[in-house]
Amino acid sequence: MDIRLVDSSEDLSELTDALASAGRVALDCEAAGFHRYSDRLCLVQLTTGSRHYLIDPFAVPADELLRPILEDPEREIVMHGADFDMRLLDRDLGIRPRRLFDTQIAATLLGVEGVGLSALLERHFGIRLSKKYQRADWGIRPIPDEMMRYAALDTAHLMELADLLHEALVEADRLDWAQEEFEALAEIRYEQPDDTDPVSRIRAARDMTDREVHRLRAALEWRDTVARRRDRAPFRIAGDQVLAEVALQNPRSREALESIQGFNRSLAREEGPALLEALGEIGELPDEAIMGLPRSDHFGRGRPSPEVEERFLRLKELRNQRASDLGLERGVLISNSLLQKIAELNPRSMDQLHEASLLRNWQVHVLGSDLLAALSAPGYSGPRNPPA
Repeated sequence: MDIRLVDSSEDLSELTDALASAGRVALDCEAAGFHRYSDRLCLVQLTTGSRHYLIDPFAVPADELLRPILEDPEREIVMHGADFDMRLLDRDLGIRPRRLFDTQIAATLLGVEGVGLSALLERHFGIRLSKKYQRADWGIRPIPDEMMRYAALDTAHLMELADLLHEALVEADRLDWAQEEFEALAEIRYEQPDDTDPVSRIRAARDMTDREVHRLRAALEWRDTVARRRDRAPFRIAGDQVLAEVALQNPRSREALESIQGFNRSLAREEGPALLEALGEIGELPDEAIMGLPRSDHFGRGRPSPEVEERFLRLKELRNQRASDLGLERGVLISNSLLQKIAELNPRSMDQLHEASLLRNWQVHVLGSDLLAALSAPGYSGPRNPPA
């Protein structure tokens, strides 16, 4: 493979010249979120023709090079599972690719089983990708040669795969579906994490007392502080279940902290005193102070009304039947969360379906009439013949 690492101004000049005439490029990104506190962008892979470029954003101004290439509406950018990468590019480089072809989306809309890149390449081209560096630390420098080859393979065959899937979409009369999804993908932007109470993501909190929930919240804040200082992913400091046990057991000594299954002993020695102090402070709070603390909405939404639930079940049955007819995963046709929203809004016309901005045009075309029929008639007996 012709792999070029771009980590100097000279390399950047060569790549600029190579991309100037490229009407199409394959793109992928690597981040370090599995290892580091921040999931910052660590590497950008580009393939054009037979050359594979690995751009080091730590060493060169990747934004200056890539923006005119990736934001050119005349140049197709081929990616695979680009949702996360689009957010990375927007946040770290301020780049928003315009004309996309996502091979994972294409395969999904074709009803393909196994839409991971490795599965698709093996199925269509007999190429087996190694998973050795799937969770590698892409923030390390220098990048080992074997890791660079692994990264280059993520884009090496994307354009050939895109051509094959494009042909299949045309044959299945689903290219319009894909184009609509690609356009929606191009609108994805990075969003700052919301300020949701961190305990809302931990199932064990549902059965905790108010004081235990407060201890769990303190343990999560402690973990975040340690992870940020050590530049490590929070879950690599301590898992959610381990911290839930800390909240339940309320250890009062380092030895008691070390005895909790899964809690790292060296972590208990080095960082444990701060956690124990926080737990101790909560223990000194009077009950009325604990009861006054917000428990957030982490126990989930209440059950919908019987009328909404009944409409949802009708819509779900309809969706399941049509997905089977089309050879699609049920959630690909319409997700349960969207069905729930439709059941709650209870639209009565196509215009209302469109105005609610819940569904893509292709979903309305495929299923809109039957959705409305199912909503309006409790005795609804199933979908009509699917539209041509």
